[in-house]
Amino acid sequence: MSNPRRPDDTPSSGTPHRRAYELDASTPAHGPRPVALVTGAARRIGRRIALELARAGFDIALHHRGSDARSHVDAQSAAAEMRDLGARVELFHADFADAGQTAALLPEIAQRFGRVDAVVNSASRFEYDSPQTFDPALLESLVRSNTVAPIVLAQALAAQVAQQPPLAGGSPCVVNILDQKLSNPNPDYFSYTLTKAALQHATVLLAQALAPAVRVCGVSPGITLVSGPMDETEFAQAHKLTALGRSSTPDDIARAVRFLLESSAITGVDLPVDGGQHLVGQPRDVLFLAQADLTEARARSGAAIDTPSSNSPDAR
Repeated sequence: MSNPRRPDDTPSSGTPHRRAYELDASTPAHGPRPVALVTGAARRIGRRIALELARAGFDIALHHRGSDARSHVDAQSAAAEMRDLGARVELFHADFADAGQTAALLPEIAQRFGRVDAVVNSASRFEYDSPQTFDPALLESLVRSNTVAPIVLAQALAAQVAQQPPLAGGSPCVVNILDQKLSNPNPDYFSYTLTKAALQHATVLLAQALAPAVRVCGVSPGITLVSGPMDETEFAQAHKLTALGRSSTPDDIARAVRFLLESSAITGVDLPVDGGQHLVGQPRDVLFLAQADLTEARARSGAAIDTPSSNSPDAR
């Protein structure tokens, strides 16, 4: 399970880093700002990434699934925060289970903004299964959202970049959010892991195929936010099960994405941002390791522990 310290949803503050494409505050008066599509940007890590890019000088195409009223409310709230940072923000909803909606997304963004310069594939579905409980239907469903949609959006970005004037200092880029467990595998979340493994290989293949016009990179988070059946106590324990004794935060992931978008000499890499979790052999998902540690500690103290079910989906 990849998801860093349990933070609130307040974006990091302080002195801004170098702005995207070397832009400064006067850029909108002299030319277009770069436009980034961030999928799954209404909530969680995707929202934090979009806020970081808005702060860096990007205009934001904020994708959300749009499947319920809460999705729309969260998207509007996130957009308001980004507009306060000076970004133009437009909302787009698409269900990546629907091939037509996936294919239509980037052309619609390009029509509304006039250009697209970056795609951050953050939206992902995360649902428990194992080799023993494997269901082909679940794998097929997760492949559409976790693997096919990012590839289609990368393909569409390359087509769009060929039709638009370049920005000074710009280097169009796709960043795929992957998972540290690809370097530290275990059979938990079996179908999810297969979809991320496929996307990791697609990252390299697309980097080769789309160069030099478009760069393609990956970021692999560690345990970053409470997910699925995990509770706060289990999250706090799991967050320490890394080489550095702490895993990633949403701000860590957002800064890594920004770094890759602004680094025009980097392509085809998968950057681990996980506190060194990928260096620590773990035979099971970190959720179950944390539960085992807590069970042992409470047994020693004579306390009982309730273990939640592992069969709980989570939109990462």
